Amino acid sequence: MERAVRSVDGVSGTGGRQSGAGGRQGGAGGRQGGAGGIERRPGTPSLLRELNDRAALELLLTEGTMTRAQLGERTGLSKVTASQLLARLEERGLVEVAGEQAGGRGPNAELYAVVPSTAYVAGLHVEQDVVSAGVADVTGRVVTEISVDPNGSGDPVELVRGVVVTACGAAGISPDALRAFVIGTPGVLDPRTGDLRLAVNLPAWHEGVHEALSSDLGRPVTIENDVNLAAMAERAVGAAVGVEDFVLVWIGVGLGLATVLGGRLHRGVGGAAGEIGYLPVPGAKLPTDLSHPASGGFQSLVGAQAVQPLAADFGFAATSAGEAVRAAAEAANAGDQRGADFLAELASRVATGVAAISVVLDPGLVVLGGEVGLAGGSALASRVSAEVGRISPCRPQVVPTAITGGPILRGAILEAVDRARAELLASVARLSPL
Repeated sequence: MERAVRSVDGVSGTGGRQSGAGGRQGGAGGRQGGAGGIERRPGTPSLLRELNDRAALELLLTEGTMTRAQLGERTGLSKVTASQLLARLEERGLVEVAGEQAGGRGPNAELYAVVPSTAYVAGLHVEQDVVSAGVADVTGRVVTEISVDPNGSGDPVELVRGVVVTACGAAGISPDALRAFVIGTPGVLDPRTGDLRLAVNLPAWHEGVHEALSSDLGRPVTIENDVNLAAMAERAVGAAVGVEDFVLVWIGVGLGLATVLGGRLHRGVGGAAGEIGYLPVPGAKLPTDLSHPASGGFQSLVGAQAVQPLAADFGFAATSAGEAVRAAAEAANAGDQRGADFLAELASRVATGVAAISVVLDPGLVVLGGEVGLAGGSALASRVSAEVGRISPCRPQVVPTAITGGPILRGAILEAVDRARAELLASVARLSPL
């Protein structure tokens, strides 16, 4: 994304950017959000240096290595001012020379980059039977990813601490180097406390866990709904890159919906936006037990516990819903009518929910995720699109997820990196010389 940056006698400021599905407003010209904003004060030399330093650091964080001339061109700063700010950032250990760029005549230009070890982050995906974790540096480079069997651990704090220590050991860093933690879990999050208030498969994750985790790890911890994190990954590096309005329909053991409108994630007043397992749809009885969506609603039509037996009826028995759908899609693509018939029935079921969502939100894009959305691929997505167009006035583009491995963990890492970057940019203000 191009940033319009202007400089007058060393004054500069980057335009506000939106990052991730949450749409964090940023920029060196007085931003809100993240780890803190710039204090509004007169245009003193120290403030002007602060604005310049933040503008340059943000460009290096988001766009990678640059020469002094490139940095000056992108910010509108003079060569002298660009050299001065790079010297300040180098002195603070935030920026380093990372190589050279061959040019025409004269010596090669030095390439500057953010020091990767400035900050590390951890992203986690907690499920009932496995916990995945990844460690990344502030540039977004993933250093390591691990998966751990929780082995029946009932204490969330003990579980997370153990996984973090293991991940840091694999990454070769100290846990003290971590500056942000983002944890993805299934369930409804209380927006007031940051705790899970309804997690069918994680009964130990109750009120007070969020505060206990932050206290134990010594840093702020964010617990986020797993499907919301998958949507953040989809928008950053998947099928929804650059899309301002889209929904991610997650179809797996559980169902979920992440809604992004105007570049911002919609969570709802009580944090329950997207719990489409409870969605009343034709062909399914109303949920009778609100503690578990499988008792009725959309979940009873397209959840994994419904898809597996349906696939078996068409001759595609498998140990998981994803495997069954993948086998049927491959068969359909090879001309097998049984596969085509199964996909048509499954698409009809999925479309009842997608149509209900579409007539309320009218998204331009619907991404099918989860094990069923991934396994069905374009063969399922195209059929869902046709069926939605047949039964509703909305005709969103329906596509399969473009992230094949660990979208929830990917989203958790991306969000953690974004938070660490916000903190780093805020620290420039605290470190600016007077």
